[in-house]
Amino acid sequence: MHILAIFRDAVTITIFVFSMMVFVDWLNVRTRGGMTTALQGRKWREYVLASFLGATPGCLGAFMNVSLYVHGLISFGAIVGGMIATSGDESYVMLSLFPKQALILFGGLFLAGIVFGAISDWIANRIGIAPCEACRLQEVHPQELTPFRWETVRENLLRPSPVRIAFLALMAGLLVIASLGVVGPKSWNWMRITLVVLLALGTGLGLASTEHYLRVHIIGHILRKHTLRVFLWTFGALLVLSFLPPQETVRAFIQGHIWLVFLFAGLLGIIPESGPHMIFVMMYAAGLIPFSVLFVSSFVQDGHGMLPLFAVSLRDSLRVKAFNLGFGLAVGGILYLFGV
Repeated sequence: MHILAIFRDAVTITIFVFSMMVFVDWLNVRTRGGMTTALQGRKWREYVLASFLGATPGCLGAFMNVSLYVHGLISFGAIVGGMIATSGDESYVMLSLFPKQALILFGGLFLAGIVFGAISDWIANRIGIAPCEACRLQEVHPQELTPFRWETVRENLLRPSPVRIAFLALMAGLLVIASLGVVGPKSWNWMRITLVVLLALGTGLGLASTEHYLRVHIIGHILRKHTLRVFLWTFGALLVLSFLPPQETVRAFIQGHIWLVFLFAGLLGIIPESGPHMIFVMMYAAGLIPFSVLFVSSFVQDGHGMLPLFAVSLRDSLRVKAFNLGFGLAVGGILYLFGV
C-alpha cells in the first residue's frame, strides 16, 4: 500500500474514533451518567448492544464499542462479544457475493457474541482479569451540567476563546474534507453520512459547550490523550501490514496445506486488518473451503476495530484477541465435525 494511502486510511479511522468518542462522552455527561446507569448492572444489555454494534457491516460498530469500553460503559466480556460479532469491511463483500450465507454468518456471530461475552466475563471474574477502568473524567461535575441555552451559543460566537476558535476551525475543516470525500468513503454511503453527522454534532458541541467541558473533556482528554495515540497505532499497524506477502502467495499456501487451514484462519484473524480475511471470503465463494473455516476467520478477526483499543490498552487488546482465538477455534472445530 502506498504511504499516502496508508496515511489517508489512518486519518479516516482516527477521525471516526475521535468524533464517536466526543459523542459518547457528551451523551454520558448530558444524561448525568444515565448512559452508565442504563448499562451497568444489566450485563445482558451490554452483551446484546455490543454484539449488535459489532454485527453491523464495517468497522464503525467496533469503533463505537471501543469508545463505550474505554468510557467504562461496557464490560470486558461485552467488548469480547462485540469483537466476535465484527466482520470488518468484508461484510460488504460477503453480502454481495453470497447474501444468504452472509446473513446466516452475521446472525451466528451476533448470537456467539452474546453467549461468549457472558462466558468471557465469567472467566475474567474467576481468574482475576480487571476490565479497563472507566476514565476519571466520566465523573460528572456540576459545571458540566449546564442546560443548553441559545445565550451560551451566542456568547461563544461573539466572544470565543482562542481554544474554542482553534477547535471550531479544526472541526469545520474536518467536516469539509469529509463532505468532499478527501477522507473517508469516496461516495455518499451510510458510513460517509455517519461521519459527516458526527462531525457536525461535534462542531455544534464546540459552539454550545461550556469552557470547562471544551478544555477539560474534549481537548485535554479526548484530543490530547487519545487521538494522537490512536493515529500513531493505526498508521504503524497499517504500515507493517503493507509489507505482508501478496494475497496470492497466502492463498497458494492454504491450498497446499488444507489441514492447517483452521489454525491459519484463526491466526490470520489476529491481525488488526480487514484485508487478509478477504482470502477466506473469496475461497468460500469459490467453494474451496467449508463454511466453518469462514466462520472461524470471521469470529477471530475484527477488521480495524481493535486498533483504537491497542492505543488505549495493549494488555486488554491482547486479552480480547486471545479469548476470541480460543473460542473461535473451538466453535469452528465443532462446526467442522458436524459437516458445516
